[in-house]
Amino acid sequence: MDTQFTALRQSLAPLYGEGEARAIAFMLYEDAFGVSRTDIYADKVRQFSEDERARLNNMCQLLTKGVPVQYVLGKASFCGHTFAVSPAVLIPRPETEELVAWATDVARLMPRPEGRPLRLLDAGTGSGCIAVSLKLALPDADVTAWDISPEALNVARDNTRTLGADVHFEQRDILAPPDAATCYDIIVSNPPYICECEQSSMEAHVTQHEPHTALFVPDADPLRFYRALCHHAKASLSPGGHLLVEINSAYGPGTARLFTALGLQHVQLRQDAFGLDRMVGGRTSMPMG
Repeated sequence: MDTQFTALRQSLAPLYGEGEARAIAFMLYEDAFGVSRTDIYADKVRQFSEDERARLNNMCQLLTKGVPVQYVLGKASFCGHTFAVSPAVLIPRPETEELVAWATDVARLMPRPEGRPLRLLDAGTGSGCIAVSLKLALPDADVTAWDISPEALNVARDNTRTLGADVHFEQRDILAPPDAATCYDIIVSNPPYICECEQSSMEAHVTQHEPHTALFVPDADPLRFYRALCHHAKASLSPGGHLLVEINSAYGPGTARLFTALGLQHVQLRQDAFGLDRMVGGRTSMPMG
């Protein structure tokens, strides 16, 4: 096996463990330098140029400091697409793909409003991974995305241009939605939901490098964003419209109870592929008659 690859893997193992270090090293070689696993195993890695060696060395230094590999590469995979990422946005997670799949299924089953397309809102878009993936899956839908961070919105706009998705972006705070609400048919959100007290049990490369405003909520009010989303959903969803959110698995039943208490109907608590409570959805009431 290539000696330079082996040295990279060994340097990362104390920080990430042997298995993850190997996976990161493979990702770096393939995504940054176009070197396949087959070439690495066969010890047929081409000679790197001087510039490439300098780039690899710089990347190694960042990785050994705990910078996530997605930030080092500047990209991450999500729903079969490659998204640009930076420290201004959360790194997309596989669990969130399940939220996108749920929203896509709901959208495809909803009756089309007469005279207009379905309107979707992604509240707290970050990299735009949810909004862009929904637009690519539902090209006839109108998709709007909010984020409080102008830096995050810049990343999201770059992703729409790269991936060819027409998404409308607005700088807005989930906790302070507009008074004159647009009528949406589906609101999707992966808001901040990790309690501040949970930081000590999290991996350092998350707490030290990903944006805290997109991660954490006060211990005294862990459901603050879901409360705001429910109020906004009640004001802005069309009759029979859906609010679908990703949640902290520790607060699954509590989030579902909140949805019901605030007037949403047909509330569902869903588990992710690992069997953890991960999503909650509810609907506004349908008109009588």
